Amino acid sequence: MRKTLAAAVFRVLSGVSQKPPSRVLVASCNFSNDATFEIKKCELHRLEEGPPVTTVLTREDGLKYYKMMQSIRRMELKADQLYKQKFIRGFCHLCDGQEACCVGLEAGINPTDHVITSYRAHGLCYVRGISARGILAELTGRRGGCAKGKGGSMHMYAKNFYGGNGIVGAQGPLGVGIALACKYKGTNEVCLTLYGDGAANQGQIAEAHNMAALWKLPCIFICENNFYGMGTSVERAAANTEYYKRGNCIPGLRVDGMDVLCVREATKFAVDFCRSGKGPILMELQTYRYHGHSMSDPGISYRTREEIQNVREKRDPIMLLKNRMVNNNLASVEELKEIDVSVRKEIDDAAQFAITDPEPNLEELGHHIYSSNTPFLVRGTNQWIQFKSLS
Repeated sequence: MRKTLAAAVFRVLSGVSQKPPSRVLVASCNFSNDATFEIKKCELHRLEEGPPVTTVLTREDGLKYYKMMQSIRRMELKADQLYKQKFIRGFCHLCDGQEACCVGLEAGINPTDHVITSYRAHGLCYVRGISARGILAELTGRRGGCAKGKGGSMHMYAKNFYGGNGIVGAQGPLGVGIALACKYKGTNEVCLTLYGDGAANQGQIAEAHNMAALWKLPCIFICENNFYGMGTSVERAAANTEYYKRGNCIPGLRVDGMDVLCVREATKFAVDFCRSGKGPILMELQTYRYHGHSMSDPGISYRTREEIQNVREKRDPIMLLKNRMVNNNLASVEELKEIDVSVRKEIDDAAQFAITDPEPNLEELGHHIYSSNTPFLVRGTNQWIQFKSLS
């Protein structure tokens, strides 16, 4: 005791800096390893039972989910800034507010499972393993982007992640094709096929439902219902707003998409359903986006600022997880603030890379046409120029 006190006095008198008080507090806390939480009961369609209404969150998973959701939130806000600075051109669709969806979905599947989605893809791209650098550099069209700067915001790819599709609803039939490949190869893998409430009205989505049900494919259809399509509320665009029932003969779940734990447990339930050979299942994730539909949409011409602020104050997914963790001794406020600081630095570094990394050379125009093939010649910008295509 005397030695410890003497050492402390020596450090103070000699000017040796001590650790910041917050770090000392974090280190000295005796946190719980896990806690049990009640989650909202899912509404069911053609199912006798659904996901559990209680779940366990470990401290390790909670910290991981928190950092991932904060990273996605910060990344989307940075993308908004880069777009307004004209580093990002063309289309850009942000998902801030919907972080619990992508993080909860990824927590409920295996890395070997497959995911395909719409052009609002940045968050799913991140949870599938692409760094913030790779995503932001893709948005700015740089060589270090996840699609080598060729895809931009609407066409991003990763291992077992198939975009990012620019055509509304096009990912529906493609996801069924991936699920068909899973069944054909006997891999016991599933495909998550995501689309929005606007795309739910596309005819190809109904065709995809029919084919998946007919062939009992391991396809989990996921409608991210953020209550507004392209500037239009769901009530004005859809005669049936119960999207989890839209599959008709396909079983469905309506899930609280603002609760990462609720999304995780519903996803696990749906995955088990598919892996057991029962065919497809449909999940409706009720969520909310804070930005407009795209960067050309201010997002307040068809809804009030008060509505958006009310969701931020009462249902924000990051806030909900943070309160659960702090109130149940899974983390401290200081510890989560440290994560916030590290995330901000990571995203700032990624943004700096995204505006300084060089753009692709013109010679790369024909690269990556096929995933694996011997090099072949591709006509360039005019008929007298040819480029060698590399996989």
